[in-house]
Amino acid sequence: MTSSPDTLTAAPVRELTPDHAPGGAATGTGDRWTPRLWGILAVLCLVLFLDGLDVSMVGIALPSIGRDLGMAPTALQWIVNGYVLGYGGLMLLGGRTADLVGRRKVFLVALAVFAAASLLGGLVSSGPLLIATRLIKGLAAAFTAPTALSILTTTFPEGPQRNRALSVFTVFGASGYSSGLILGGVLTGIGWRWTFLTPVPLAILALVGAILLIPKVAPAENGRHDPAGAITLTGGMLLLVYAVVSAPTKGWTSGATLGAFALAIVLLAAFVLIEKRISHPLVRFGILRHGSTVRANLSIVALMGSYISFQFMMTLYLQDGRGWSPLRMALALLPAGLVVAFGSPFVGRLINRFGTAPLIVVSMASLTLGYVWFLATAGSSPQYAFSVLPAMLLLGGGFAFGFSAIMSQATEGIEDSEQGLASGLVQTSGQVGAALILAILTAVLAGVGQSGVDFAPYRPGLNLVTGVAAVGLLLNLVPLLKLRRTAR
Repeated sequence: MTSSPDTLTAAPVRELTPDHAPGGAATGTGDRWTPRLWGILAVLCLVLFLDGLDVSMVGIALPSIGRDLGMAPTALQWIVNGYVLGYGGLMLLGGRTADLVGRRKVFLVALAVFAAASLLGGLVSSGPLLIATRLIKGLAAAFTAPTALSILTTTFPEGPQRNRALSVFTVFGASGYSSGLILGGVLTGIGWRWTFLTPVPLAILALVGAILLIPKVAPAENGRHDPAGAITLTGGMLLLVYAVVSAPTKGWTSGATLGAFALAIVLLAAFVLIEKRISHPLVRFGILRHGSTVRANLSIVALMGSYISFQFMMTLYLQDGRGWSPLRMALALLPAGLVVAFGSPFVGRLINRFGTAPLIVVSMASLTLGYVWFLATAGSSPQYAFSVLPAMLLLGGGFAFGFSAIMSQATEGIEDSEQGLASGLVQTSGQVGAALILAILTAVLAGVGQSGVDFAPYRPGLNLVTGVAAVGLLLNLVPLLKLRRTAR
């Protein structure tokens, strides 16, 4: 590859830490981070904070948006699903593009687009235009999210320093989601447009910080672009996500849904054939030979899919069934986010001591126990203190233990040149897996209907998320037990 504006001289790298390494990574021989390292981590955390903030704020504001813009529920869902389409469909491409073009360059451009789309979303007065801004914002996030994680994993070396950084990173994601629940309730009362405009100054602040602090580093890999692979992968992923999120409305056996699934399979099969035949593939399938990487990707599906689906179900029940206000509902779900925010800083130390595998098992066990507790105690009208609160605390613990450990496991043993690919892969798994499970949950709930304060119609959905978490637990527990037996 020809020289790029992202080419880095040695001096800026050494500014990051006295224990420097090629590519800007701290070597881990010292425990103290320089102010610039803290600044880089703060910028990356702010971007993750924005992702969590945006998702939860917009979810709270949906009823007000529908009333103001005259959008029916079938159209209103695309304010959320448009974001998912862009985010889940292009994230893998986003991570790989960062490896090939340069992480700093991709991060800055995508963050600028994210800020612009947020601003437009707060100004438009048309439902279709609002959905379009959400799609653009999702596309931008598909590049910022894996790029931010790959910048983190190449700045902080594998081991204690990376585990510590990932713990801080997770805190900000949980804090963003928790803050968005509260801010969404408050800002929606003032005007729903503020839920779109509030992220703008924060995105600009992150952009300025990234320009000043993130060093210019040459692209991690001097490979050529793979346009045919990019087109087939992107088209296949977008169609797959589209089919999943639209199936509850159109019907799982409708011609549109089956056609979208069939075309997605054709495109993804073509992508696999292309990648096996070219010398510089977009995705090197050898990365899937790491058993821990595969488990991490399946684990994030269980974590994100069950967690997001449960919160969606509780939002429907508490607001539509129990008649709670958006703010009261947000406060009811807040304890899970607080557990993540306060518990995640300690997870890095636990990973250093016990490794990622035991932590992921604890995570899945905590999630499964939370859902089982709610199943056992909810009855026909669950009480908050006895049923909801303990479940939310257990789910928060599961997320706190699991997220950092899964992200760390997904990038362990991966070369710097493929950190963007590994980061994009695990985050794509989380988004697409969550969309798939949420779509199935929506179909289940639509089939049984709701009946006021009676929780019984929601039990099939609760059985689904409990099963997803239990599968995640078995997926990680069985290999760990086999390893322990071998060690004996």
